[in-house]
Amino acid sequence: MQPKTTILSLSTEEFVHAGTRACSGCGLAIAYRVGLKALGKDTILVVPPSCLTVLQGLFPVASTKLPCLNVTFASTAAAATGILAALKAQKKTRTKVAAWAGDGGTADIGLQALSGAAERGDDIFYFCYDNEGYMNTGAQRSGTTPIGALTANTPFKGKREQKKDVAAIMAAHKLSYVAACSAAYPLDLYDKILRCKNLPGTKYIHIHIPCPPGWGYEPRHGIRLGRLAVETGYYDLYEIVNGEFTLSGASNKMLEKRNLVPVREYFRAQSRFQVLSDKQIEDIQKQIDEKWEEYYKKGEK
Repeated sequence: MQPKTTILSLSTEEFVHAGTRACSGCGLAIAYRVGLKALGKDTILVVPPSCLTVLQGLFPVASTKLPCLNVTFASTAAAATGILAALKAQKKTRTKVAAWAGDGGTADIGLQALSGAAERGDDIFYFCYDNEGYMNTGAQRSGTTPIGALTANTPFKGKREQKKDVAAIMAAHKLSYVAACSAAYPLDLYDKILRCKNLPGTKYIHIHIPCPPGWGYEPRHGIRLGRLAVETGYYDLYEIVNGEFTLSGASNKMLEKRNLVPVREYFRAQSRFQVLSDKQIEDIQKQIDEKWEEYYKKGEK
């Protein structure tokens, strides 16, 4: 079994230069820095228009040390497939191709290309960093924006639709590896990337990313908010390896202790949820309790 990474055993090699154009307290900056450490230097990146494009900087300046192809919103997975084909033609089988796209470029605009790559079994990594909205263009709602959240285009009563579960959609493609991670638990992300490196086909990793301006909290509270999402059971950390689902990291520990924090604490810490009524929060809490009751039952078998 692969040993768990600690802050002392984490690779010291850096693939992101010090200083980026990310917002203060950006969760993506943490996940991206640690994720590239796990992928290693022999990696080509594919990035569509997104917060990551802003983080990396404008040509000819780049904060990322690895080669990166910036593509259109809809073509991320297709472009990654093209790079993979070019590498195969050159017999460069050790170079990894990793797409990093936001929730808008994954759950909405880029879903068709991602589904196609997954159906073909293209040997790429696909990372969706989910800050739950189109944040670099003014915090508009996306398919993964939670129900009840205020955004630039749901300004009064919040989003009325449920959050799209993209990881479940990808799991339905029968991939060798699907994982849910959080920027608040970067070492969990690091270890999951290492575990799936040698698995075949498309590897899909969904990363929950706290966003200070889009969510409405002080930048210093980003890690606390990310962990609170997990501690309430609102967002779960897990792996699906060849179809087998297991909770991981902090979520697995909560399965053992059965001590979920009330989800109200998570909502009330963000201004985007200020219009959520007590009734709506109660309904969401009930959904979480029912989901975790199923986890408990499976854990007892």
